[in-house]
Amino acid sequence: MLQLRKANERGLADHGWLKSYHTFSFADYHDPRFMGFRALRVINEDRVQPGRGFGAHSHRDMEIVSYVLEGALQHKDSIGTGSVIRPGDVQRMSAGRGVTHSEFNASTTELVHFLQIWLLPSARGIAPSYEQKAFASAEKDGKLRLVAAPDGRDGSLTIHSDARLYAGSFNAGQRAELALAAGRHAWVQVTRGSANVQSQLLSAGDGAALSGSPELALEGTSGGEVLVFDLG
Repeated sequence: MLQLRKANERGLADHGWLKSYHTFSFADYHDPRFMGFRALRVINEDRVQPGRGFGAHSHRDMEIVSYVLEGALQHKDSIGTGSVIRPGDVQRMSAGRGVTHSEFNASTTELVHFLQIWLLPSARGIAPSYEQKAFASAEKDGKLRLVAAPDGRDGSLTIHSDARLYAGSFNAGQRAELALAAGRHAWVQVTRGSANVQSQLLSAGDGAALSGSPELALEGTSGGEVLVFDLG
């Protein structure tokens, strides 16, 4: 069964310097129908104005993934990490028993547009850690590239959650399938363009939950870029 979450039905927080669309309940936005999906707790699509950002704040017991679509995001944290995340990069921060970090638009002239994703960890109280990797466009062209997994296989990030994250880009006619083991579920988030998911057209900002199917089928329609979560 495929359950759709249309982009125009998401929550919206507009703070002027930040415009954030919430796929699931977050902060002051609450929708009891969308509290998360399996281990996937948050997908926020954020646009941050030049030179602005999130000051130092703390997290614990959460796996946090950042995926930049446009611009550059500057990250600093209490475990000594400082980095800039750009399109093609995937960042994972394990908050574990506690970490403080800040995130700012690295540019004084251009917007930064990114997804921040929270996943529930498989174990609480682990040591905080950070990882960032770049994945070339060719690795995602017409296919689903594994970018995060519990075992870090195939050069992916190591994520401490019962989740595998794939990224792919699909032009018209390009197809990919992802086999789902018994008892597994999938969430698809379209980040750009549009794509058919189980023959259902989804556009940028749309999401969909798939349960009870042995396979997820994707087909590009117009420059579709997707993230796919394989969840227990």
